[in-house]
Amino acid sequence: MSTLRRIKKVLKSKATVEGAGVHLKRAFGYDQVPELDPFLLLDDFHSDNPDEYSMGFPWHPHRGIETITYMLAGEVEHGDSMKNSGMIHSGDVQWMTAGSGIIHQEMPKGGQGGLMWGMQLWANLPAAHKMMPPRYRDVQARDIPEITLENGTRIKIICGNVGGSQGPVQDIVIDPEYLDITVQPDSEFRHAVHKGYTVFAYLLEGSGYFEQGRDSYAYEKEGANYFDFERECLIQNESLVLFDDGDEVCVATENMPVRFLLISGKPIGEPVAWHGPIVMNTQDELKVAFEEYRDGRFIKNQNP
Repeated sequence: MSTLRRIKKVLKSKATVEGAGVHLKRAFGYDQVPELDPFLLLDDFHSDNPDEYSMGFPWHPHRGIETITYMLAGEVEHGDSMKNSGMIHSGDVQWMTAGSGIIHQEMPKGGQGGLMWGMQLWANLPAAHKMMPPRYRDVQARDIPEITLENGTRIKIICGNVGGSQGPVQDIVIDPEYLDITVQPDSEFRHAVHKGYTVFAYLLEGSGYFEQGRDSYAYEKEGANYFDFERECLIQNESLVLFDDGDEVCVATENMPVRFLLISGKPIGEPVAWHGPIVMNTQDELKVAFEEYRDGRFIKNQNP
């Protein structure tokens, strides 16, 4: 019998400014390490005002992590020290493994009406892979499978396997799953996840219940604890739900749909030494990384 995951914690994204002046909302970051291991950070950059994003993220280094950028609207022009360059369009994903070191830039370009909306997730690498050769994956929207379940639930599969459909991003160290899910009104969605893995949902649009099925909610509404129950479990957009352990997630809706990212990964369980764009295991390793960056020795692998 499956064990339903309960809500462990709900985090409301907080406004912050990064890069050269990009206004964004941070769902989680440094303060939550190691609670969301193997994940380090999730940023939601969503604005129709070019003054809030056009300065972008000029050239900067990364080492020891993977950065995953998923565009929902607008475009991002990018370039890196491996001589990759191009544009990430709406619906596209850039999955970049920094490994031993990469220097890159990301410059947002608004879409229709100036709208810019994207998500960036940082995933940690274990010590044995911190210094692996960098690699870059440009996944176009047309290559991301989308399935529709019998109840109308739509799922875009960036990474993972749902109903026999495999996402295009594979062979990732932390064995992640990355799904973009829309559950219709008055509906329920259940999904099996790996027991022992870190699992969280980030709400993009709408609201929903993230613990029990519709029948359970109807029962609770008849009892004295209804208001406490609803306040704890009805989650609004721009919120992150971190689940407790178990092997199934259930999301239910009432009179409106909910769209959310469902992300999971295998915890690493190692010390984290983190400063800015570089994440290692020890302070000594951090010191070496920044010394190499200052001295021009940071890049260990580079395309010819």
